[in-house]
Amino acid sequence: MSERNAVPPPLSTLIQNALPTVLPVILGYLPVGFAYGVLAEKSGLSLFNTVTMSVLVYAGSAQLIGTGLIAGGGGAAALIFTTFVVNLRHLLMSAALATRLTDWKKWQVALFTAEMTDETFALHSLRLAAANPPKAETFAVNLFAHSAWIIGSLTGFLVGGRITDVKPIGLDYALPAMFIALLTPQVMKPLYLAMAVLAAALSVTLLLLGFDRIHVILATMICATLGACLAPWINRKSS
Repeated sequence: MSERNAVPPPLSTLIQNALPTVLPVILGYLPVGFAYGVLAEKSGLSLFNTVTMSVLVYAGSAQLIGTGLIAGGGGAAALIFTTFVVNLRHLLMSAALATRLTDWKKWQVALFTAEMTDETFALHSLRLAAANPPKAETFAVNLFAHSAWIIGSLTGFLVGGRITDVKPIGLDYALPAMFIALLTPQVMKPLYLAMAVLAAALSVTLLLLGFDRIHVILATMICATLGACLAPWINRKSS
C-alpha cells in the first residue's frame, strides 16, 4: 500500500507506541522546562512571551541564555547571534539524519526538523537506524516531547513567584539524568562504551584545567573523531 493511500494508525496505537519511547525525555523536560519558566517569570517576561518562546524556539539552552540576556538588557542582535551560535550543533544533527529522510516530503522534513532537539535527535537516530518507523509515530514522539516542555514552562511561570531559589529542588540534575537514560541504549558495542567513558573523563579533566565553557564540546569532538577513526580499523581486525 502506498504512503498516500495508507490509513493513519488510530490515536491509541500512536500513544501506545510513541509514549514509552519518549518517556525519558518527558521526565527530563518537565522539570527543566519548569526551571526555565521560573527564570522567565523572575526575569520579567510575560506569560505570553514565556510560552511563545517554548512553542516557537523550543531550545532549552537557547531559551535559558536568551532569558538571561533579556533580563540583562541585551539587544535583539545579541540575542539572535547567541541563539545561532548555541544551536550550530543542529547542522551536525541534521546531516546525521538526512540520509534517513530522503523519501520524505519537504514539508514533512521541515516539520520534523522544527521540533528537533538534542534529546529527540538521540531517540530518532536510534529508531531510524534500527528500522523505518511510521512517520505518524515519529511525529508523535516529537509532539509528546514538545508538549512536555511547554507544560513545564507554563507551570514554572505560574508558580515562579512562590519560589525564591530552584537549586534546593535539584532540577539541575534532571537534564544529565535524562541524557544518561538516552545514552544507555546506544552503547551497543565496546567501542561506543569506551568512547563514552573517555569523553566523560576528558570532559572532567578539561574542566579542571580551566576549560569551563567548552569542556563538553571539546571532549565530544575529540572522542567522536577518535571513535570514527578507530571503527574501520576495528571492523577490519574482527573480519
